[in-house]
Amino acid sequence: MSDETDSLDRRDFMRATIASVGASAALAAHAGPARVQAASAPAARSAQAASRGTVFTGDVIGGKRVISALDLEDLAPGRHLFYFQGVQMPTGQHWYVSVIVAKGAKPGKRIALISGVHGDEISPMHMIQSVMAQLDPATMSGSAMAVLDVSRPALEGMARRWPNSGRGIDLIDINREWPGNENGDSAPSRHAGLLFNRLFRPNADFAIDFHTGTTGMDLTGFHLARMDLPEVRAMAELYPIDQIFDNRAYPTLLANALIDAGIPAFTPEIGAARILDHSLIPLFAEGTMNVLKHHGIIAGPIGRTGRDSGVFLANSGHTILSTHGGFVELLVKLRDKVKIGQKVAIQRNAFGEVVAEYICDVAGEVCGRRTDATAEPGTPLVFIFYNAAPAEAPVDYSE
Repeated sequence: MSDETDSLDRRDFMRATIASVGASAALAAHAGPARVQAASAPAARSAQAASRGTVFTGDVIGGKRVISALDLEDLAPGRHLFYFQGVQMPTGQHWYVSVIVAKGAKPGKRIALISGVHGDEISPMHMIQSVMAQLDPATMSGSAMAVLDVSRPALEGMARRWPNSGRGIDLIDINREWPGNENGDSAPSRHAGLLFNRLFRPNADFAIDFHTGTTGMDLTGFHLARMDLPEVRAMAELYPIDQIFDNRAYPTLLANALIDAGIPAFTPEIGAARILDHSLIPLFAEGTMNVLKHHGIIAGPIGRTGRDSGVFLANSGHTILSTHGGFVELLVKLRDKVKIGQKVAIQRNAFGEVVAEYICDVAGEVCGRRTDATAEPGTPLVFIFYNAAPAEAPVDYSE
């Protein structure tokens, strides 16, 4: 049909519908509590959670108590294991997120260590587990909170995006949803809102959101960090890693939402997806322990830092995308220095004929490369960090 109403995107229609439901709930506030209860419950629960501290649902899963909100002030010093109750599934059950708290015997700063925002990124979970295992609450000041498996349905399928089934399976990147909305128009948006409002923001003075490359790509060990922010820079430089990309990237990243809420944060990237990278995990664990020492949460001398590893600081990034379909032979490795005009990849068709040769347009260091040997047009093949004056704009940063 040619009617303009029928041409509306369905997602936009749902946004409008949800907004109208919210307005109706507000208008019905004087009509009696029974009528309003179902429509206004999420907003009411959000306000109550902010004022009443830790909320236990009464459920226990595998011996671990379930919470729907956390206030570290309510916890005794020691180690605590919880499941956080996230958004509901299509069946009406909930997705649960694993939370570990190490609360020190003395007051101090609070840090959140986060992983699993993308479901195919496994090394960060192992890295955080190894850090938390080293902590002794009896000797700590302040607290460390580990939130390990943020995007549970994506993790169950080891997939990057959340398979949201509300409109025939949308694949939604929850790292484009922060800070989320507890009354949002998708399950990932609501899940992000619950975590942000009831877990992250009330319990963190600083935060680190750990990631890896996406499936089909290998990365160096690097940070995506806003180095113009002194508190972020101080933490980022404490890691004995390869590279730091001084860049804001997308505004809806979790780190940016945390910064906007007054919580200094950044995004480390620990190599390739779907594996445990045992060459990089110890470096990021060492850096994270340095951060805990820097903030006085644990005692001890600072270990190796970016100064020891010769970290390369870049303010710009360049992505080489395939222009054809075919089989790709990469001519550069991670951390290779590249020059303008250098050939970095060759692509052939099924007959072995060369269909494309890819030339570098900048001088810098390779930070990412495709691991799959085939590519269709528009596929990222090589990522390169470099420096430009001024820094690139708009940002050429492709995940």
